[in-house]
Amino acid sequence: MKFTGRALVRGRAEGLAVALEEPLSFWGGVDPATGLVIDPHHRRHGTSLVGRVAVLPSGRGSSSSSSVLAEAIRAGTAPAAIVLREPDPILVLGAIVARELYGTVLPIVVLDPTAFVEAAVAATLRVDGGIVETVEPV
Repeated sequence: MKFTGRALVRGRAEGLAVALEEPLSFWGGVDPATGLVIDPHHRRHGTSLVGRVAVLPSGRGSSSSSSVLAEAIRAGTAPAAIVLREPDPILVLGAIVARELYGTVLPIVVLDPTAFVEAAVAATLRVDGGIVETVEPV
């Protein structure tokens, strides 16, 4: 299936999808050294985001999340891409700063609620600009 969304940060990526049913703050919620969800109250506590397409409704604040995301991108422990239901300027800022400082692109796309639900159950996703596509296993 192919979904057209709004690219907040353009780029290409592909990876196993990881659906986070609730918003996540990267500040205090993700360890940039390991890429693990470390928020003990989050349902996905202990889940690795490294190289995966993170599908989450939105970020959950702290403006410091942008610096944590940028550091994870620099360290190679960030998701391959982020697919959101609602735009999050803090995550976008982190991805843009990392692109400018480190030359590494982490695409961020917003999908409408219906497409978001369908993408959240996919095993593997490919992101290209504003297009999010499910990838069939070979």
